Amino acid sequence: MRNWTYILIAFAVIYAVRVLPLTLIRKPIRSRFLRSFLHYVPYVTLAVMTFPAIVQATDSPLAGVAALAVGMAAAFFNGSLITVAAACCAVVFILEMIIK
Repeated sequence: MRNWTYILIAFAVIYAVRVLPLTLIRKPIRSRFLRSFLHYVPYVTLAVMTFPAIVQATDSPLAGVAALAVGMAAAFFNGSLITVAAACCAVVFILEMIIK
């Protein structure tokens, strides 16, 4: 019985989080600050989920941090997704071989 209670509470919370904004906010958002904030929420969420995974996915956190730095540099200089991913993989591969 307890499990069903937990499932129903989780359902109610998730449903409320998704439905309340649709029912309470009917007019367009005019606040520049709030619109800017809401614009960047998906990017921040993706970054919060991705960055720790990059560092922890390798045997050595140093290799993950180095790959992150190389990937950011490659992306900054307009590298394609394949180029950035290949550069990050190469850095991790080389550093893992050196560190072990």
